[in-house]
Amino acid sequence: MSRYICRDITDQGAKMSTQDKVIAIIAEQALLEPSDVTLTSTLEDLGIDSMGLVECIFAIEEEFDISIPFNSNTPEDSEFDISNVSAIIAGIDKLVSQTS
Repeated sequence: MSRYICRDITDQGAKMSTQDKVIAIIAEQALLEPSDVTLTSTLEDLGIDSMGLVECIFAIEEEFDISIPFNSNTPEDSEFDISNVSAIIAGIDKLVSQTS
C-alpha cells in the first residue's frame, strides 16, 4: 500500500535527488515528516520494523527501477547496508550507477 503513496510523493513537482526520494519513502513508511529523517537515523530509530523495512525496499526498488540484494530473513548476511539512511542512499546510488 505505501509503495503507491511514496510514488506519489516522489513524483510531485521538480526532479528530486536520490537523497530526497529515499528520505520521502522512509518518512512515509515511518509516518513522519521528511524533516524528521536525518542521514544518521537508523530505521530502528525511526520506528520502522521488519515489515516496514520490506515495504521501504519495495518502494525504493520501484522508484529507482533497481533490485536490492537484501534478504529480510537474514539481514546480517545482506550485501546491502541498511545501518542508517546515509548508507541506504549510498547503496542505492551504487546500484543505480551499475544499471546505467
